[in-house]
Amino acid sequence: MSPARQHRDRFAASAKPHHISNVVAAPECEGGQEPLLASPIVSASPARLHTLQHAARAAIEDPATLDPSLGEGPDAQIMLRLMHDMRRLKAIQSIEKKIEAKRDMLPAYKDWVMARLAAAAEAGKAVADEVIPTIMVWLIDVGEYRGAIKLADYMLRHDLPMPARYQRTTAALVAEEIATAAIKAQSAGTRFDLGILTDVEILTADADMHDQIRAKLYKAIGQETALAAEALLSADNQRPAFGKALEALRRAHQLDERAGVKGNIKKLEKLLDAALPPTTEPAPGKGA
Repeated sequence: MSPARQHRDRFAASAKPHHISNVVAAPECEGGQEPLLASPIVSASPARLHTLQHAARAAIEDPATLDPSLGEGPDAQIMLRLMHDMRRLKAIQSIEKKIEAKRDMLPAYKDWVMARLAAAAEAGKAVADEVIPTIMVWLIDVGEYRGAIKLADYMLRHDLPMPARYQRTTAALVAEEIATAAIKAQSAGTRFDLGILTDVEILTADADMHDQIRAKLYKAIGQETALAAEALLSADNQRPAFGKALEALRRAHQLDERAGVKGNIKKLEKLLDAALPPTTEPAPGKGA
């Protein structure tokens, strides 16, 4: 079984229906404090959740139920809400204000999204729709990468397409957008969660995408691994970390010579040489 498949199976285990699942990840706190609790995606009553799950299963069996013109059920209502929210976003010119608006809009979709994931897990299949891929992109935009990865796994597992307006596959979009966010943070001197980058790498390992996109992901991984290595105090720990960072950056350069990693590669090669123990030469006349 490939690492990507193992990773997806692990995600699937966490996608089983229960009342405390979170799609939006909680940010980690500094100083050893307890992480802030993420807003549970299932905030509805058991009766409401049952109604949503029933509607989601109906949509899987009959995709036509997603058409808002066919009625006022939960799927129709959520699609109407999405169209309304997208019109609101289109009227906002500031990227920063768009992100703020998306953060405010997201809670309204949480119950429906979890119901759809739970229904797909129960039925073993899913139906394509506009809502989940859109929410996945919004989660990336607001920095909720764990939630976005969970939805990306759902879409990849069921081979669901992205809406045409995004002009990229699910794997390519997630890899590029999260890698871009990581590189932007690194350029600003801020650390990025290496675990998120690693999860994206594993999740998209079997996917076909442009080499430039995968190169960007390896660049982000290499740079973040290098930053982590520099923070280590022990040379014994630094050497393998520098080696992994160098491997990722060389892979990025191999995929795209214009990835902008040549300088980082040279710097890492010097750091790796400095981290290596000195070679002990036998004194003159005392050789074995």
